[in-house]
This record gives sequence, structure tokens and C-alpha cells, in this order.
Amino acid sequence: QVRLVESGGGSVQSGGSLRLSCAASGFTYSAYTMGWFRQAPGKEREGLAAIFAEGTTTYSASVKGRFTISRDTATNMVYLQMNSLNPDDTGMYYCATRQGYMSPWHRAPRINDFDYWGQGTQVTVSS
Repeated sequence: QVRLVESGGGSVQSGGSLRLSCAASGFTYSAYTMGWFRQAPGKEREGLAAIFAEGTTTYSASVKGRFTISRDTATNMVYLQMNSLNPDDTGMYYCATRQGYMSPWHRAPRINDFDYWGQGTQVTVSS
């Protein structure tokens, strides 16, 4: 079955950088969309970035210009490079996938865009 495992979270000072990784396995479709979400304590899960089958990417306004989503299709890895981190970026970060082809959209990802989720990795940014 589909399995997503996030890693790379940790504690960093404001202005720092982190790179999150998501190891994917069990995919049954050659075309798929990957996304990254964040959930801060007491807040709803927020879509941050997505990368589509063609390689097109989209970002939420809150991270555009600071975060970069990328993938390595040979190893089924997806990454989220996070720069210029600030305390508002603190939260649990989740990787997600939608199996099968999906036409790219130009907006922040939404929870119901995705079928499968990882367990998350914690990111804490201190001021």
C-alpha cells in the first residue's frame, strides 16, 4: 500500500533553513501529485506546496519565495526546502499524495486534493 515517511524536522532559529524529505513507496500509478502541509497547535492543517506529474509547482502565499518543493522520481523522494524560517512556521509538517493524474492548479493545496498522508515531522522555529 501507499506509504509516506517524512524526515528532516527539528529546531532552528529564526532566519534559518531546514530541508524536509518524504520517502514514498507503494505507488500504483506512474502519475501522481505530491504536497506538503503544515499544522500548528490549535490551527487547521494548511496547504503549503504541491508538485504535479509534469513537474509544475504551486505554493501558498505564506511560503512562496521562501519554500521550494522538489522531487526525485528515480528514488520516489519529495523535498521541501525551507528558508528564512520564522516562528510562524512552527508546526507538524505532513507529506501527502494524490495517486493518478491531476491537472495542475494555481492555488494553495487543499486537504481534499490528496488521498494519502504521512505521519508528520515536527518543525520548531525559535525567535
